[in-house]
Amino acid sequence: MADPSSYRPVPGQIPDSPGVYRFRDEHRRVIYVGKAKSLRQRLANYFQDLANLHPRTRTMVTTAASVEWTVVSTEVEALQLEYSWIKEYDPRFNVKYRDDKSYPYLAVTMNEEFPRVQVMRGHKKKGVRYFGPYGHAWAIRDTVDLLLRVFPVRTCSAGVFKNAARTGRPCLLGYIGKCSAPCVGRVSADEHRELAEEFSDFMAGRTGTYLRRLEKQMTEAAEEMEYERAARLRDDIEALKKAMEKNAVVLADATDADLIAVAEDELEAAVQIFHVRGGRVRGQRGWVTDKVEEITTGALVEHALQQLYGEETGDSVPKEVLVPALPDPLEPVQDWLTGRRGSNVSLRIPQRGDKKALMETVARNAQQALVLHKTKRASDLTTRSRALEEIAEALDLDSAPLRIECYDISHLQGDDVVASMVVFEDGLQRKSEYRRFQIKGFEGQDDVRSMHEVITRRFKRYLAEKEKTGEWVDEASQEDVQDDFRDAAGNTLTEDNGRPKKFAYPPQLVVVDGGRPQVTAAKKALDELGIDDVAVCGLAKRLEEVWLPDEEDPVVLPRTSEGLYLLQRVRDEAHRFAITYQRTKRTKRFRSSPLDDVPGLGDTRKQALLKHFGSLKKLRSATIDQICEVPGIGRKTAETIAVALAQAAPAAPAVNTATGEIMEEEPGTMGSTGEPATAGAPDERRGQET
Repeated sequence: MADPSSYRPVPGQIPDSPGVYRFRDEHRRVIYVGKAKSLRQRLANYFQDLANLHPRTRTMVTTAASVEWTVVSTEVEALQLEYSWIKEYDPRFNVKYRDDKSYPYLAVTMNEEFPRVQVMRGHKKKGVRYFGPYGHAWAIRDTVDLLLRVFPVRTCSAGVFKNAARTGRPCLLGYIGKCSAPCVGRVSADEHRELAEEFSDFMAGRTGTYLRRLEKQMTEAAEEMEYERAARLRDDIEALKKAMEKNAVVLADATDADLIAVAEDELEAAVQIFHVRGGRVRGQRGWVTDKVEEITTGALVEHALQQLYGEETGDSVPKEVLVPALPDPLEPVQDWLTGRRGSNVSLRIPQRGDKKALMETVARNAQQALVLHKTKRASDLTTRSRALEEIAEALDLDSAPLRIECYDISHLQGDDVVASMVVFEDGLQRKSEYRRFQIKGFEGQDDVRSMHEVITRRFKRYLAEKEKTGEWVDEASQEDVQDDFRDAAGNTLTEDNGRPKKFAYPPQLVVVDGGRPQVTAAKKALDELGIDDVAVCGLAKRLEEVWLPDEEDPVVLPRTSEGLYLLQRVRDEAHRFAITYQRTKRTKRFRSSPLDDVPGLGDTRKQALLKHFGSLKKLRSATIDQICEVPGIGRKTAETIAVALAQAAPAAPAVNTATGEIMEEEPGTMGSTGEPATAGAPDERRGQET
C-alpha cells in the first residue's frame, strides 16, 4: 500500500486548466482516468487526509504510485480524451458498464453490391444500417419474415448467393416470392438496392408512405377487377401492420429519442436504455457496473452516454436524450453529443406527460435488472470466495490467491509443441490476458522441460518489467529478457503504455497441469530466477490430486470442495486453450504448400495456377513455358516456381482405407501436399502469442 504523499506533485506544478489525468500503480498500469475543468483543484482533492476520502477513493490513491496529466483546450476535448483512454487502458477503478447480454441488431448491408438483411452482433461496421437492439434474435427473424412479403430483399449468405448465380437456380425464398432473386438476374442491382432502401426506411419508422401506397394499389386493383392482385396487396398490408404491432406506440408525436434510467445502491448500478424511433420502442438494452469510485447519478449518466455514443455519428445519435439526472457540468456533454450527431441534441430530464411516464417504465426495468443481477451475483460471489479460501487453506497460503495463472503443454506425438497460460482473477476468467507459447528451446516431446521453459520465459519478462520501473535490479542480459510477447495482430508488447495487456505483475498462485515432475520443473524455474513469493501447485488428471513442491504425498481435496472445482475449471481452461492453439498450428502446417516458399507469389496467383492446371501434380510436371501461360506469371517467376516444386518432395499418395485403392488428386486441389490457406485456420480470438 503506497502513501499518496510519496508521489504527490509539487505545489504549483499542476496547471489550473482543463485536462485529463491518469493514476498509475507500481507496475505502470493505468488504474484510473479522470477529467477536470481545473486539474489543480481536482487533483488536490485526492491528496488530502485519507480519513476524509471515500473508502473506494482511498483504495485507489493508496494503490497508485504516480499521477500524470495532459492539458487540453476545452472541456469537450477532455471528455473525448477521457473516453478514449478509458477504452484503451481499461482502468480497474473506473466505472465500466458491462452489457448483460450480447444484443442482436437487424442489419442491412448497404456496403455490398446486393444488400443483405441479417442478424448482427458485436461492433458496428461502416456502411451497414442497424436497427435495434432487440431482446432476442428470433424477434428479428419474425419481423423480417413478415416484411419480406413486401420488400423481398436478399437474406442469403455470400456462399449461397454465389452458388445460385453459378447454377442459375434461386433458393427456396426466390421461388415463394420472399426474395427478388438478384442472384439469377430477376432484378438488377439498382432495383434490388431500391428495395433495400425501402426496407430500411420502413424499419426507420417511415411506415405511413408505404401503407398508403399499398392501400391505393389495392383499391385500384379491385376497381379493375384484378382480385388476385388485390388479395396479395391486402395480405401485404396485413403483414406490415402486424410487423408494426410488434413495437407499440409509446409517444404520440413520433419522437426520436433515447431514454436512460439508472438504479443504484452503494456498490452497484444498473442502466436501462429504451431506443424510441418514430414514437415506437425499437430497441432496449441494459448494463450493470460496480461502483469502484465515489460517483453521482449524473456522473453515471455521463459514463453511459460515453459508452452509448462514443463511436456513433449522424442519425445514430438521436435528437433527444432523456435522463434521470444531468451531468455536471452539462454544456460540455451536450456540445460533445451535438458534435457526434452534427446537429443540436437535447439532453434533459422529462418533467411531465408521456415522456415522464415512459421514463418511469424504464426506471422500473432498471430496478428489476439490478435486483436480478444482485441475486445472481450474491450466490456466485459467495461460492468464489469460499473456493479461494479453501485453496488458500489447503496450500497453506498467507491469503486467498486473487490471481491464478495456469499452464499446460500440448503437442501431437512431439510435433507442434505449444503451451498455454490462462488467468483467473477473483475466481473469474480474464481472457484478455491469456498467452500462448511456442516451445523454442528444444525439439521433441518433453513436458517437463517444456514446462520449465515456459515458466522461465514468463517470469523473465516479469523481472524485466520490474527492472524498467526500478523495482528490481538483475544481472541478466538483455537477450535473456527479450522474449516475444505478441498480441493477436502480431505486435510486440514492449512499449511502456500502461495497458493491462502487459504482464508486469505476478500471480499469487501458479497451477500446472500435471503431477510432481511438472510441479518440480515449475518450482525450479522460479528458484533459478530468485522468485520466492509465488506459490506453485499441480493438478494431476488421474485422481485430481493437488501436488506441492518438495512434498512426497499429494493434497487430496474433497470431491465436493469448491476449491477443487475452481482448480479443475482453471486446469480445463488451460487445456482447452492449449489444444486449440496446437490444432491451429497443425492445420496451418497441413495446409502448407511448396508454393508458399516462392517469393512474391500471393494467394491470387496461387489460385490462378491451380485453376489453370487443375492440381499440384500437373503443375509440377508442367514446363516453364506452360507455367508462363498463366495470367500474371512471368518467366522469372515461372522459373522460381519450377525450382521450388522440384526441390519439394511429393507426398505419399492417398489411399482409400476401405478398398486399398490409390487415389489420384482431385482437380482443383493440392491433395496431401498442401493447399494455400485460402480459408485460413480457426481464428483464436483471445490471447497473445509468445
